[in-house]
Amino acid sequence: MRWLICLAALVWRELLRFVNQRSRFIGALVRPLLWLLVFATGFRSALGLAIAPPYETYIPYSLYVVPGLAGMVQLFNAMQSSLSMVYDREMGSMRALLVSPLPRWYLITCKLIAGIVVSILQVYAFLLVAWLFDDRAPVWGYVAVLPALLANGLMLGALGLLLSSLIRQLENFAGVMNFVVFPLFFLSTALYPLWKITEGSDLLAAICAANPFTYGVELIRFALWGQVDWLSLAVVVGAGGALLAAAIAGYSPARGLIQRKAGGE
Repeated sequence: MRWLICLAALVWRELLRFVNQRSRFIGALVRPLLWLLVFATGFRSALGLAIAPPYETYIPYSLYVVPGLAGMVQLFNAMQSSLSMVYDREMGSMRALLVSPLPRWYLITCKLIAGIVVSILQVYAFLLVAWLFDDRAPVWGYVAVLPALLANGLMLGALGLLLSSLIRQLENFAGVMNFVVFPLFFLSTALYPLWKITEGSDLLAAICAANPFTYGVELIRFALWGQVDWLSLAVVVGAGGALLAAAIAGYSPARGLIQRKAGGE
């Protein structure tokens, strides 16, 4: 019962923080919508792309990028959650949480789950707005995509946790986030299919194929059409588990306090 209460409390705390920070929600929603309405709409009539799930079908380019932008929402939410972890650690609230009798790995995992819940709510809000603009996947796809969002949220959230365990000062976070977010997003299949990237550069295609975020996007893309990309699922779950294990092993709740004391001396 204590474990469930802890999980519910952390999820509820993260939801309350999300509701009270309306600018965070607006920013998370406006960013992908700008890409969808400004960037993708320009190619709506000029470019159609064939995809595999559930069969060879040509769809508008704007609908093709919807899964990639959904992954973008989760990526930026993961970075925002890691920022809050760094802030909580520096202010001491996370240190107070981790001295509870529950295992540290469980507390970190609960924090991760709370961030995943918030990211999924943001993704569904984005999918709703995209649906209103006629970028619509099959109806059953919006249910089938939920496990894919959970898996992708696990991987990206664990990456954020790992970053929060490595970043020593809050001021350094913005530079690290840009160094991580933009390569992950642009060097993936979020905007263009891998075969199209291969036509331009084999090296760039190899980098995209090695990018775990590519497999997260493909997992979401296939799930929206009621299909399972097993390779992407294996890569996303495996990378998420490895990143979470590294974050749990490397996270020290007292690091920020110790450094401040050392700096003061």
